[in-house]
Amino acid sequence: MARKVILFITQTLDGYIANEKGKINFLWNDKFASGNAVDREYAKLSKRVNTVVMGRHTYNQVVNELSPTTYPYADYENYVMTTHPLPDEDNIHFINGDVAKLVKDLKSKSSRGDIWVIGGSNVIAPLVNADLIDIYHIGIVPIVLGKGIPLFSERVSPKELTLDSVKKVDEIVYLEYVR
Repeated sequence: MARKVILFITQTLDGYIANEKGKINFLWNDKFASGNAVDREYAKLSKRVNTVVMGRHTYNQVVNELSPTTYPYADYENYVMTTHPLPDEDNIHFINGDVAKLVKDLKSKSSRGDIWVIGGSNVIAPLVNADLIDIYHIGIVPIVLGKGIPLFSERVSPKELTLDSVKKVDEIVYLEYVR
């Protein structure tokens, strides 16, 4: 069975993945999980993927702000897209190249796990334009920022998707689209 490429990401109601300064701390708010529901979306993703593709800004945010003591994706093969590569560290590969070519290569390799894409438009836009994302799993938090870093930039070509599922977990809505 062919590996799937999954964009699994959270955004604000008005489509931003970060504020103007690149901060994402507003995406996690206790008010969003004040009910009795347990959010298992990330746990489900974790069981199905074994590869993560992200940009350097996302990687830096993870290791410097979100989880500075323990790398949360240590059990996965990691590919960090960057114009300033570092030497590989265990299963973290710093890649200066075409993200679409990398993902095509990863998809063609036999594996029991799918590929998770996280990050900003430098990673996402080329994959959308190359029609390489199979599943768009987007969490929407009930915040309107008015401005910030959009999930999809103006570099993305129009793309029609099919709604596969909608799920509400407390105040977060998860939309899943397929190509």
